[in-house]
Amino acid sequence: MTIWKSAIAATAMLAASMTIAEARKSTLNYTCQQARELVQSNGTILLSTGRHTFDRFVSRRSFCPLGDYIEIAYVPTQNRRSCKIGYTCTMDNPLEILWD
Repeated sequence: MTIWKSAIAATAMLAASMTIAEARKSTLNYTCQQARELVQSNGTILLSTGRHTFDRFVSRRSFCPLGDYIEIAYVPTQNRRSCKIGYTCTMDNPLEILWD
């Protein structure tokens, strides 16, 4: 009986995760301006950028973990192949190239 309960629980979690993935907003469904406004109004948001790709986008550095830097984020949208919608958080220091 325990195996069946585990199987049912696993199936339920899989179904829930699929629903969440399907519910994630995609930049491909928005114009460049709409996607940019979505990031600005939320401050931080998880968006799909393609069929199997997604990322977390932020409107400013204060939404990144302490010690992280921001990197300009360009994504495909309904009306542009490359739209600047905000930033992503990265651990890479953009000034390191100057120190090498």
